Amino acid sequence: MADVSFGGVRKKVCLAYLPDIAIGEYVIVHVGFAIQRLDEQSAVDTIEQFRELGILDEEFGDGFALAAEQSGRPLPQSGGTAQAPKETSR
Repeated sequence: MADVSFGGVRKKVCLAYLPDIAIGEYVIVHVGFAIQRLDEQSAVDTIEQFRELGILDEEFGDGFALAAEQSGRPLPQSGGTAQAPKETSR
């Protein structure tokens, strides 16, 4: 196992498939496993493409804010409590 930085977010990653990986090298991680080694330029290009597509925000951003945005509902203010939507009369 190793601590890996994903743009500043640190996660534990299993290196079983790449046992000879060294500190400072870049890897593709899937479900917690390092599965492929990348050269630095490929890693930089991939990170930029992920950033442009919003994948980094989706993966590492505020999950509550993202869910609120996707649902079209406002995120409750901090310190408040979430409330169920009001039912409308029929």
